[in-house]
This record gives sequence, structure tokens and C-alpha cells, in this order.
Amino acid sequence: MHRTPRADALRGPLKSLLAGVQDLIEPDEVPLSELRRVIRITAADLPTATLAGPLLETLGKTAPHITVVFQPWHGADAAAAALRNGDTDMAISVFDQNDKDIDRLVLLEETYVVAMRIDHPAAEKFDIDAWLAWPHIVVSGRGEMRTPLDTQLSALGRQRRVGLVVPSFQLVPDLLERTFLLSLIPKQSLNCYPNNALLMREPPIPVTGFPLHLAWHSRQSSDKGLRHLITEIAALFSTSNALNRKLVRPETRIFNNLRDIEHFLPPN
Repeated sequence: MHRTPRADALRGPLKSLLAGVQDLIEPDEVPLSELRRVIRITAADLPTATLAGPLLETLGKTAPHITVVFQPWHGADAAAAALRNGDTDMAISVFDQNDKDIDRLVLLEETYVVAMRIDHPAAEKFDIDAWLAWPHIVVSGRGEMRTPLDTQLSALGRQRRVGLVVPSFQLVPDLLERTFLLSLIPKQSLNCYPNNALLMREPPIPVTGFPLHLAWHSRQSSDKGLRHLITEIAALFSTSNALNRKLVRPETRIFNNLRDIEHFLPPN
């Protein structure tokens, strides 16, 4: 059985209605230690690997009856759509700040590096020619070979050769160490890999980084369980990255501590 377009269109409004009903039948007085809730998080493999263990440990102490379901990643557009129609509760991705229905918190400002094995011949004199002389690993959850980098290179009259496409950032470090392929990847994806196993170089051309958002639909901003996870996830990323965070709804706000985040969320 498949949902009709009309049914899909009603999913978001129905989720909003049910969220209001839940607030009535589950008062805020229920302590976190007794709160029973299933919260679904859509994220790529790298944020999931970074977050899952520490978050589970924290929830075991603060909210042991909250169950987290990490959902598979199908791209930023699919994650945003899942937030709108209620198929997921939270998502970690890059979101358009013009989407007024989605609230978001910047967990970190990511930058790109070129990674390669420690004895790679390109490392000796690393420039754009050396970079493009070797095949590249591309990470794509949809199996796409072309990325915005290829458009940027094409504007310069250059092109690269894609030697491998994989669906997961976690696969890249081991593949780089075993081959002479190169990869332009987010710097954070190498944090859990031995520092002496791979070399990192600045890209030979300017490559814009991106903000990694934690996002949720505004209709759920008063959900006690969700609010708790927002605070805990922000704390975990803050501890590991020591970065200022921004919360957008839709204007930009800069916060210096977790108490500021709690003040921003609507009162129960």
C-alpha cells in the first residue's frame, strides 16, 4: 500500500496536532528520569559515529527511558522533508536558513582538507597539478560522481578523475592508507583516525566549508524530551569542538552557553 499525495500533505499538520495533544496528556511535571519517549535522528554516518556512544551514556544518567533511533541518511533535502512531514524528529545536516518551519543550531563550522597516505608522491610538491594527477575518492550517499568541486574545477578549465565512490566517510581513511587515491573530505572525518597514518593538506584552490546543523521542526520545540536532547547534543559537540554556536529561527542568534539555548526554546 502506498500513501496518496493528499495523505503525504496531511502528515505534517497531523503531527503538529498530535504534538499539541501530547502536551495536554503528558504534562511537563513528568521528570526526565521517568519520561518515556522515542526520538528519531536522521544523520550521516560520521555525526552518528561521533554522537551515538556519548549520547547513550549521557541519556543513561539523565533520561534512561528515552530511546533514540538513528535513521539512515538520504541527503539534506530528504532530511528536511522528513522533518516537515514528521518522519524524523531531529536531523544533523546543512539546512537552508530561509526555511522558517525548521529551527536549527550550528554544532560546528566544518572545513575541508585533502587527505592521502603518508608516503604519497603528491605530498612532496602539493599543488593543483599534483592534486589532479591522482584519482579521487568521492563520498555520496546517492552514488553520485559529480560534486560542487567538479563545477568549481570546470570553471577553472580543470577536471579530476574519480577513482572510487563510497557511501560513507568512515570508509575513506582505510582506503586512502591502502591506495594512492586522494580525497577532499571534511576535516572532522579524520579525527578518529591515527594522526600518523594519513597526511592532510590544504586544498590547492579555495573550497568553502559548511556549518553542521542540528535541526528540528518548530512544532516540536516545546517537547520536553526533544529539548533535553538538543541541550545534550549541543553540549557534546561543544565539548569536542569548543566552538560558539548559532541558533536560527529564522534570525541568527549567537549563544555563549547552554543556558542561553534553553532560554531560546519556548517555555513549556
